[in-house]
Amino acid sequence: MIGVGLDFGTSNSAAAWFDGKKVHLVQLEESDAIMPTATHLDRDLATLTGKAAVDQYIDENRDRIVELTPEVIAKTSLLTGEANLEDSYSQAETSTQNVYGQPWVDRGMPGRLFRGVKRLLGNPAIKRLLVFDHPFRRVALITPVLLRIRKTIERDSPGNVEDIYFGHPVLFEGHEARRNELAFERLSEACGYAGIDHMMFYPEPVAATLSYRHDERSPDSGAVLTVDFGGGTLDLSVVRYTGAEFKVLATTGMSLGGDHIDQLIFRERLFAEFGKGEQWSRVKDGTLITSDFPFEEYEEMLLNWAVTYMLNQNQYRSKIVDRINQGGAGVEKFERLLDLITHNYSYLVFQAIKDAKAAVSFDETTVIDIPELDISLPFSRQDLERIMAPMLEDIDAIVTQVMSLADIDSSAIDIVIRTGGSSQIAAVRELLEARFPGKVTEHDPFTSVAAGLAIASYHGYTFAR
Repeated sequence: MIGVGLDFGTSNSAAAWFDGKKVHLVQLEESDAIMPTATHLDRDLATLTGKAAVDQYIDENRDRIVELTPEVIAKTSLLTGEANLEDSYSQAETSTQNVYGQPWVDRGMPGRLFRGVKRLLGNPAIKRLLVFDHPFRRVALITPVLLRIRKTIERDSPGNVEDIYFGHPVLFEGHEARRNELAFERLSEACGYAGIDHMMFYPEPVAATLSYRHDERSPDSGAVLTVDFGGGTLDLSVVRYTGAEFKVLATTGMSLGGDHIDQLIFRERLFAEFGKGEQWSRVKDGTLITSDFPFEEYEEMLLNWAVTYMLNQNQYRSKIVDRINQGGAGVEKFERLLDLITHNYSYLVFQAIKDAKAAVSFDETTVIDIPELDISLPFSRQDLERIMAPMLEDIDAIVTQVMSLADIDSSAIDIVIRTGGSSQIAAVRELLEARFPGKVTEHDPFTSVAAGLAIASYHGYTFAR
């Protein structure tokens, strides 16, 4: 008998199986246990998942000009000539015209990429997403990822995969009261379509605690605070255990993750490198007007790399080209912005941000290095802490909240587990160490949840939602 765990993440996913002695990570990618949670659909609705989906999206949108065309939303008919009532063959003459909506259809789009769909699962407002004139439910967009993971688990594990433990954040993203219930319904449906017939939901921070408990170096008993800080959510739990027995005292969470930090870094440190704050002159009604370049029109699509290609339209490019032709101070910034948009370098920008963010977790200074855009920008741990200051206050507050829910004092906590990629940030580490001196340890940031889910599956642990 084996236990199987699946950590379906906002940004990345992982899976593991447990034979009662050892945890085995499943190689979801060719040379990696971590798989991007991504789905790509082309115009024939052929599907790619994981890294291949991301690579395909980047390649097909490089140097592609986007032209949005109006969509026909209705037809009108105008009577131009009445029929002759005395002639049985006579017919009325009409003129038919199409009624067009706003120009928003990208007829040349080769494919659609979907990332972060997990964020939408608890939102009842969005029923379907349109993919090449085909309405897709969100369930259908995550099913291919789950199907691939199931098949890979079955290929790599030695026994029959009968029950899979499925990780979930304490609180799915959204503001609705039913967000968790709705997300569970949609995930259950998607699992069914993916051939996962028997599954159990289990909270991600508790799973990470079980993974830590399986480590031979862990104490035989104690009270554990687990802080699971990933790409999309921050989840916490307090667990008291003695030997194999444990009790979950409290769980809580919030919609806060590393993806948001990356966007803040882009906004605070890189926008100026692409022309934000620079002046722009043009003639209007015969008068020369100088003002700030309208960078705000570009910001949201720059911050979401999966839709940055939409800026490769004439209405956006023309303003940049006009500003470049004016020359003067800052022209190289607009040349850089045009290159980013034309060559679809947004994904590379975010990868450079992630690399720099990771570097200052261990070193005081680094550079945000993007050679394709001739950017080598100094970036320090102090920069990151300044950008994250309001977020650190929120993290400190939610630690206080989970301790209150567990009715436990800081002095009674024996171990604090940091897990999830964002938990490696130095400011997060220092915040926890200041509150729990000498008690903080890092545990498998990217795979602890999948491992703990496999252990919970093996033992048949349950958790009352």
